[in-house]
Amino acid sequence: MAACSRGLVAPPFDLTARGATHWPQPAQCRRAIQCFCRAEPEPRRSLSKAAAVGPERTEEWRIDGNKPAAAAGGRRRTSLTAMPSLPFSSPRSRRQSKQQEFYPRCTPRGPAPQSRDTPPKRDTGIASEKEWGINLLDEAVKESGTNEDGSTWCRESGEDLGENGYRCRWARMGGQSHDGSTEWKETWWEKSDWTGYKELGAEKSGKSGEGDSWWEKWKEVLYQDEWSNLARIERSAEKQAKSGAENAGWYEKWWEKYDAKGWTEKGAHKYGRLNEQSWWERWGEHYDGRGFVLKWTDKWAETDLGTKWGDKWEEKFFAGIGSRQGETWHVSPSGDRWSRTWGEEHFGNGKVHKYGKSTTSESWDLVVDEETYYEAEPHYGWADVVGDSTQLLSIQHVERPPGVFPTIDFSASTPPSDEPPGMPPSPL
Repeated sequence: MAACSRGLVAPPFDLTARGATHWPQPAQCRRAIQCFCRAEPEPRRSLSKAAAVGPERTEEWRIDGNKPAAAAGGRRRTSLTAMPSLPFSSPRSRRQSKQQEFYPRCTPRGPAPQSRDTPPKRDTGIASEKEWGINLLDEAVKESGTNEDGSTWCRESGEDLGENGYRCRWARMGGQSHDGSTEWKETWWEKSDWTGYKELGAEKSGKSGEGDSWWEKWKEVLYQDEWSNLARIERSAEKQAKSGAENAGWYEKWWEKYDAKGWTEKGAHKYGRLNEQSWWERWGEHYDGRGFVLKWTDKWAETDLGTKWGDKWEEKFFAGIGSRQGETWHVSPSGDRWSRTWGEEHFGNGKVHKYGKSTTSESWDLVVDEETYYEAEPHYGWADVVGDSTQLLSIQHVERPPGVFPTIDFSASTPPSDEPPGMPPSPL
């Protein structure tokens, strides 16, 4: 399929359901899955060990859908798989400095800006400051032109000022072909005010002559929480792409939130479609900085014929005591539903209660001797995000006159809740 060859769409997980070999799959689904398998492999967020249940549960349904794991008697580890060094959109030569990269595109002294029409890549998470290479100029620029092939370009930069010491420095650039069939746009900005708020961001979009289109937004923010007086850093990314040749496209939203005492929240929402198939994936992680951790994943897929299937799990732990639970399910076009649920209770004394059942009369309920393992701290935390946010931290705000103090609007935010968000129900 054209979408597979261009890399615009590929499903985030194997759309065949694990652990239920009696589930029939439509022939057209199997053909689509074969196309998906030819796409470039991508990193997955997965459980590295099976959730040990009863003897009846013989393999684990992983997000990557490729490696069944033994389920009985094993330890269960929750983690993010290491993400390889993937090229972000618009790669640049390592030999050029930022000034050399920026000035030829964004000053009147240079030629037309280089095309930035590379679509975003799926499952690459939140890019770093270095990957975006944002470099704003102090001088105002506004110009446009026409290239020898008839394509046009434009660029401008400026600064906006507002109340409470608000300052926004920005730059915009873009271009299009002579007939308008292809185009690209990109905007960079940095914001600050007297409260200590700082923001660095970028947004880009484009379309190709084949009708493909894409959009991407990236942002990181530093501010002081009004209720705790702690410094916080938040990073986010939104990406989407759509095929012009068929009913195919995808959307992703990623976010990370950190504070100076170790409180951390991470998550992602994903959606994709390829002709008659659609899929969704949501996951979240919450660390309160005092030892409590909540992790969950919910993913499901469906076809236009009415077949639906999915998998979800959740774990909560504190001081070695906690629980895990999950469900794998399938609904046929006629409405017949199959499901298998499982759970674990960890008592902190080397004993684990495991239980589960399915709609095909499977069941187990036993207590076993087993080590409890979970990750009470994020693999990437406050110290890491501070070290990777040097450009954000270096943003300069407008000098505040003596005797003038910033206005803080407490109504703009709500006190943080001690109750972390839970795993949402799957749409059946």
